[in-house]
Amino acid sequence: MKNKFHFLFAGILITLISVSCSNNKSEPTASGTTDSTEGYDPDFKVANVEFADLQLLRYQVPGFNELSLQQKKLAYYLYEAAMCGRDIIYDQKSKYGLLLRKTIETIYGTYSGDKNSDDWKKFQVYCGRFWFSNGNHHHYANDKFIPECSEKYFASLVMNSDTTQLPLEENETVAEFISRITPIVYDMKIEPKLVDLRPNIDNVKASSVNYYEDVTQKEVEDFYAKFPKDGNQPSWGLNSKLAKDDDQIVEKVWKVGGMYSAAIEKIVYWLKKAADVAENQDQKKALLLLIDYYKTGDLKKFDEYNIAWVNDVNSRIDVVNGFIEVYLDPLGIKGSFESVVSMKDMEATKRIKAIADQAQWFEDHSPLLPENKKKEVKGITAKAITVIAESGDAAPATPIGINLPNSDWIRRDAGSKSVSLSNIIYAYNVASASSGMLDEFALNDSIKNRIKKWGNLAADLHTDMHECIGHASGQINPGVGTPDQTLKTYASCLEEARADLVGLYYVLDQKLIDIGVMPTLEVGKAEYDSYMMNGLMTQLTRLKLGDHLEEAHMRNRQLIAKWAYENGKKDNVVEFVKQNGKTYVKINDYNKLRTLFGQLLREIQRIKSEGDFNAGKNLVETYGVKVDYALHKEVLERFKKLNVKPYRGFIQPKLVAVMDGDEIKDVKIEYPDDFYQQMMNYGKNYAYLPIHN
Repeated sequence: MKNKFHFLFAGILITLISVSCSNNKSEPTASGTTDSTEGYDPDFKVANVEFADLQLLRYQVPGFNELSLQQKKLAYYLYEAAMCGRDIIYDQKSKYGLLLRKTIETIYGTYSGDKNSDDWKKFQVYCGRFWFSNGNHHHYANDKFIPECSEKYFASLVMNSDTTQLPLEENETVAEFISRITPIVYDMKIEPKLVDLRPNIDNVKASSVNYYEDVTQKEVEDFYAKFPKDGNQPSWGLNSKLAKDDDQIVEKVWKVGGMYSAAIEKIVYWLKKAADVAENQDQKKALLLLIDYYKTGDLKKFDEYNIAWVNDVNSRIDVVNGFIEVYLDPLGIKGSFESVVSMKDMEATKRIKAIADQAQWFEDHSPLLPENKKKEVKGITAKAITVIAESGDAAPATPIGINLPNSDWIRRDAGSKSVSLSNIIYAYNVASASSGMLDEFALNDSIKNRIKKWGNLAADLHTDMHECIGHASGQINPGVGTPDQTLKTYASCLEEARADLVGLYYVLDQKLIDIGVMPTLEVGKAEYDSYMMNGLMTQLTRLKLGDHLEEAHMRNRQLIAKWAYENGKKDNVVEFVKQNGKTYVKINDYNKLRTLFGQLLREIQRIKSEGDFNAGKNLVETYGVKVDYALHKEVLERFKKLNVKPYRGFIQPKLVAVMDGDEIKDVKIEYPDDFYQQMMNYGKNYAYLPIHN
């Protein structure tokens, strides 16, 4: 998503159970070589623990041991900075987030009762779900979840744990604590929905995120409407909570000396150490500006940092650290904390760079209205990265692609960086190789074989085009506000749809063959097969029967697929077919489907460029929200038989400094295999914030 009020992560938060339904063997590229798997241990165990609707995976970091000592130190310091901010995301997701987390950590770590009972196992599942989601709302569906064990059993857990470690209020008894926390855990009327995007309601009041306190949606919109809009303005509101103080609306800024200071001070401490071992002056400048931003909370300083960060194109080690995504804000203003520490994947970078180098060609030849095209596409730096560690809103569930910064004027004047997360994608592909999704939902052997042969490359290219070209394309008309102002709650969905459509339009273009990143148009057809199958059917495996779509990426994918299906009916471009009592998606004309994708892309770019709220709302509500009940029921029944978890995330690698006195002589990378223990260790070693912030 590219939105004024956050600067990073235009990522696709996706588990790939549908788009990576091929085996993990490398396929020939256009140049006749194979996608690199050098450095990966084929015996490394990727799959890990499963519970509820979740599976934890592990990923490798090939090439880390070959880094110089300076680069390893840099990675270690950035890793520590990333972990020091993890408390923030729990508090951002709910004002009860840290209270709940510290409670379950106390119980999980000190409970003295029977840990073999069914009730304890149910509580364990609740802990796992809570840690996976960084709170008690489903990380994807946004709905509150509760333990399957009873309230009475939960009370017994509290009483039979080390009560001195409980987050009690001053002079509060354990019994009073139980009475206070039990409804927070169990009452579905308390914070039922993390982000509520239903139309014609107060989305601020209906959402549980902790970005606003005692203010209405209208008050928020009126507050930020007063900020300057002309020229190169910063992302107003990105790094603060909006609340009332003596009937006055004020911003509680997230900075040193402000809200979240205790955690931010630790982040700054490690960023300073990182700056001291920066690889070059460009990287050092960017890190020092990031530190200044954290110290001052000045969003103009944040823009300076973003520009410096974009200009650092030569460093091997890189980092995303800050208040990034705005998906958790129903109004798309406030950024959630996250961090990604990475290193450049030198071999895989060649493909995405080849695409970035042609950015102007793609813009010139896009189906956009001429007035909505950029006359000059500037400074797109594209690379593939090997993730070293992630935290905050980027973990345990992770994006597979990143495009940043998201400020439209910085993109226009300074450019952007686009990355694909190569080792994350590799791990997903390994885990998905035997899922059975392809055999169950693909119509015939022709489609299956094409996806098996080209699916990995097709997904990679679509991700590259989405991040590198999609989010960087188009322009807002002069005098039109930014999407958070004009498109409001629909901005995120429409932006992701716009970027996806760019990828879809060009993945079936001869240009990708000409520049050597794709050997045949069969790759594009494989992506069309996967995308339409996912958008119309298989992504419904992540949704409870009877629910409508809420999450922006799910809405985006159905919007595209359903719009193309409906608008191609007269030519039978795409159809649902029945075979042996099962429903399948069949594409009858790939070229006409591409034309439809181009038409929708042109319209969504027009909506963004002109700030046409009503047209955007109509598109999303008509095609992206409602789900066919009978089809959904069938999909869930078929999926259940596969015994596959619909959501996946990762246990993070751990960086360990090897000391020689006070000096670091080496940094080792470890691969933990116990998710629960990792979460407990994080809670012990990186808990800097109080319960109330």
